[in-house]
Amino acid sequence: MQPRFELAQVIRAQWKAIEQSVVNKSLNTWQMRTLSALGKCRTKELGGHIDGCTDCGSLRISYNSCRNRHCPKCQGNERERWVQAREKELLPVGYFHVVFTLPSELNVLCMQYPSIMYASLFDAAWDTINTFAQDPKHLGATTGMISILHTWGQQLTLHPHLHCIIPAGGLTKDGKWKHSKKKGEFLFNATAMSPKFRGKFFHHVRKRMKDPKVTNGKQITIPKQVSDACFTKPWVIYAKQPFSGVNSVVEYLGRYTHKIAISNHRIVKIDEENDSISFRYKDYKDSDKVKLQTLKSMEFIRRFCLHILPKSFVRIRHYGILSSTAKTKSIPKIRKQLPAKKSLVITKTLAVAYNPLVCPCCNKETMRVQMHFDHRGPPKNYKEILKQRMELMKED
Repeated sequence: MQPRFELAQVIRAQWKAIEQSVVNKSLNTWQMRTLSALGKCRTKELGGHIDGCTDCGSLRISYNSCRNRHCPKCQGNERERWVQAREKELLPVGYFHVVFTLPSELNVLCMQYPSIMYASLFDAAWDTINTFAQDPKHLGATTGMISILHTWGQQLTLHPHLHCIIPAGGLTKDGKWKHSKKKGEFLFNATAMSPKFRGKFFHHVRKRMKDPKVTNGKQITIPKQVSDACFTKPWVIYAKQPFSGVNSVVEYLGRYTHKIAISNHRIVKIDEENDSISFRYKDYKDSDKVKLQTLKSMEFIRRFCLHILPKSFVRIRHYGILSSTAKTKSIPKIRKQLPAKKSLVITKTLAVAYNPLVCPCCNKETMRVQMHFDHRGPPKNYKEILKQRMELMKED
């Protein structure tokens, strides 16, 4: 079902105000470039192409996508491809879902130095898991982790946290698989991990802030009041029960990996008269009730921009036995030692991805690109041109 309203509509309507915000330095040029791409996505400004069915001759005009990772219209197929690649790497073991969250006292630093703060969050989370995994009291083996960065709360406020998927065990130094405690039903104590996570995070942040290559020679420090506030409260690590099966892992990956701050379906009203945007959100503090939030248009855009990641920043990372360098050896080694479970026969849990080759008229995979066009659009007589071209193709 197509959403009634789109983020792109808000961006296009507020473009002059967005440009002024860049002049006033309340938004930066990278955020502006991202918003520009999202506003033009699947419009004539990006050009497009005409597909034609080689069987029945029907035509379809498609405008090009921006392919920006922050775009709510461009993530479906990317997510599908990524999840299918991960399906092939799943192990016949249990998996845990662990969430590492930064305290709100660090939000100011996250807005000022997002690359430093978010990279340190990734490093601290893996260092914490790896430290506990290597300790014989907890596991005594090398485990793995897939981490996904989310920076938003339901109301578009800044809420940086990592969703981590961790197998229930690891490989020992002699290459033997070792289950985590209680035969893979328990990972590590979240309360015990909390101070370790906090210490690791500040270690990595300070290390990066001292690196002139990272800071471009600037002197950056953590304000004492921020540091003190962070050390007077426990840091939140949320460890869920293991997934019920491999299908649950795949479904989870599909929901979380290519998620963005807000989807078009959550926008329920664009009020031009009152210059406001209303969207749905889930209130986790009130029994997960679905409520309505209304913001001024530029406040809505400002909040969305909090979640535009720095250029080239990697938001999905793999560690340990699941890293790109290790998994080609570790995964076959583990599968040889563990019997395959029936749950590894994966059924489709995600929506079927759109197939551009399928003709909407005859339902055959016979659609082919017949013509490209730029922002000026296709020529007025494109139907006659393509009809002649496709008839010649049939004769050949």
